[in-house]
Amino acid sequence: MTAGGGARVRRVVLLIGHLGTGGTQKQVALLAQELRHAGTDVHVMVLSRGGPYEEVLHDAGIEVHRLGFGRGSRLGNARACARLGGLVRRLAPEVLHAFLHEATLLGVPAARLAGVPVVVAGRRNETRLSATRPWSLALDRMAARMADHVVVNAAALAVDAHAMLRLPRQKLTVIYNGLLPAAFDPAPPVEVRTALPVVACVARLSAEKGHRHLLDAMAVLAHRGRPCTLVLAGDGPERASLEKQAAAAGVDVRFLGATTGGAGLLARADVVVLASLTEGLSNAVMEAMAAGRPVVATSVGGNPELLDGRGLLVPPADPAALAEGVTRLLDDRDLAAGLASAARAWAGKNLDPHAMADEHLRLYERLLRVRRAG
Repeated sequence: MTAGGGARVRRVVLLIGHLGTGGTQKQVALLAQELRHAGTDVHVMVLSRGGPYEEVLHDAGIEVHRLGFGRGSRLGNARACARLGGLVRRLAPEVLHAFLHEATLLGVPAARLAGVPVVVAGRRNETRLSATRPWSLALDRMAARMADHVVVNAAALAVDAHAMLRLPRQKLTVIYNGLLPAAFDPAPPVEVRTALPVVACVARLSAEKGHRHLLDAMAVLAHRGRPCTLVLAGDGPERASLEKQAAAAGVDVRFLGATTGGAGLLARADVVVLASLTEGLSNAVMEAMAAGRPVVATSVGGNPELLDGRGLLVPPADPAALAEGVTRLLDDRDLAAGLASAARAWAGKNLDPHAMADEHLRLYERLLRVRRAG
C-alpha cells in the first residue's frame, strides 16, 4: 500500500470534534483501524469529548488524545488551542486529516503552523445549508483553500464543494465510506409488538434529518388506510417536538433513543426510510443495504449514488412522496426484494473498508511525494 519514491506515510493524525455516536465518528474509527493494520502509526485527536468509538480505538491499540475544547470558557479553549499545536508538533505526523467543520477550522491552520507536510480536510456534508451564514461559508472556504486537499465521501459533495467553496476539481477526491463485514451478517430481529408493517429510521433526531416530514408521511398513510408502526432509532434535540407531533397526529411512533441494536431493528423492518434534507454518504442507508432491506430515501447528497436502481428516491420535504414510496414497497414485495438484493450486492462490491483505507493511504502518499518534490 505504499507508493514508493520515499513517500511512505509513517504517521497520520486524524482530528475530529468528538467520538460519540455518528456516521463520521464511525468512519474515522474504521479508517484509523484499517490504516493501523496497513502498518501506519495512527493517532486520533478529539476537540472535546470521547464516546463509544474511543473505546473501540483503545481496544485496537490506537491512542486517543482529548484536547479539552468546550463551550463558554475562552481561557480553556485558548489552552486547548495551545495543546493542539503542541501535540501536533510533538507527534510530527506526515499527514493530518481533519474531519467536519470545527475540526477543519481549527486543525488545518494548526497543522500549517506546526509544519505538517500534508494537511487534508474531510467534508461529509453539503455546504448549501451554510450559505445562509456568509461568515461560516467564508471560514469554510478559507480552511479548504489552506489545506493541500479535500476528501469527500460522495460525488455529489465534490460537485457541492467545487461550486460552494470554489475549489478546483483537482483538489477534490471522492472516497466512499467502508462497511465492516459484520454489517452483512444476519441479525436476530428485535421485538416490536405491532400488527402493522414496521417502518424503521436510524438517524439522529435533528432538524436536517427530516423526521417531521417522515411523521407527516405516517399520517398520510394512516389517512389512506395504510397505517404503519414507525420505529425511530436515535436521539437528539428534536425528540420532544417529534413526540408531540406524533401524539397530535395519532400515529404509532416508537422512540428507541440512542441504541447499538440497529442491526436487529433493520432485520425487523419491512421498509427502511431516511427523510434527510441534506446528507453526505449515509451510514444508515449503507447498513440497510448491507442488511438486504428495501429503502426509501430522499434524493439529497450521496443517497442517489447509493440507491440509483437499488432503492426508491423521493424529493426532500415531501411527505406525500415518502408515503407513496413506502406504499409501493409494501404493496409490491417482488419490487422490494429485487431492490434490496441489488443494494446488498452493490454495497458488498463498493463499500469495502480495506479499499477505503487503501485509497486514503495512496492519496496521502501522492500528496507527500508532491510536497517533498517541491
